[in-house]
Parts: sequence; C-alpha cells; structure tokens
Amino acid sequence: MNIWNRSKRIPEIYGTFIALGLIVYFFVMYAVGLLQVIELRLLNLLIMLAGVYYALKQFARTHDGHLNYFRGLAIGVTTSAIGSSTFAVFLFVFLRFNDGLMQYIIDHEPMGPYLNAYIASFMVLLEGVFSGLFITFVLLNWVHSDQVNEPSGTSS
Repeated sequence: MNIWNRSKRIPEIYGTFIALGLIVYFFVMYAVGLLQVIELRLLNLLIMLAGVYYALKQFARTHDGHLNYFRGLAIGVTTSAIGSSTFAVFLFVFLRFNDGLMQYIIDHEPMGPYLNAYIASFMVLLEGVFSGLFITFVLLNWVHSDQVNEPSGTSS
C-alpha cells in the first residue's frame, strides 16, 4: 500500500513532516547564528501551516472530497500536536547535550534563571500545540469542509 493513501495515518505522516521541517529550520538558524532572534520563530507558523493544510487536503482526497468540520479539527490538532511533541523531544535532547545554548537562554531570557531543558521543551510543546489549534481553526474556515448537520428538534 502506498504511504500517501493511508487515510488512518494522516496525522502521523504530516506531523512527522512538520517535525522534520522544524528540526531542519532549527539547524539552519543554529548554523547561521540566528537562534537568538525571537521574531524568526514566526516562520515556525509557516511550517506548521503547511503541514496542517496538506494533512487536511490529504484527508479530503482519501475520503472522496469530504471533510467534516469536526473531523478536520481533530486531524489538524493531532497533526500539529505530533509535530510539536516530536520537535519538543528533539529540543530537549539538544538542550541536554548542548550546555552552551541552554546557558545562553538562561543568561538572556527574562525568565532564564528559572528555566531548564525540561521547562524550555515543555513551553515549546505548549506553544506548538496552541499554535496548531489556532492554525487548524483558521484553515477550517478557509478550506472547503462539509456542512454541519442540521440541529435536532427543528421542524420543517
């Protein structure tokens, strides 16, 4: 079976793509020396946006063009949560083995003295999950989805 036709594994597949995109972007910023520029973290949203968008499109493609709003919400949030959690685990391992970066964060961030690799990774996880929820909500109002069923109790 082709990987692109597995309709039950869409969040895992695209969540992995999001995580890989975030990791590659992290290494590029690390190599260029721009990790300290906080504003560049906004580009993480573009990686997340692309992953969730293509996950929703793939779900619709594997379900004959149908995308239920609430199913789409679950697909998008799950996809972003998998991507964010995988990246947070990577970041935790990276911070544990790279004392220089962790020390830089401690020295230059307002809450730095109270941070460690666990808390920093958890905050990245929370940021990613809530960003994914917001992105999914916005995308589902932009991408074509099926209508929600008529409310019960209405008489015609």
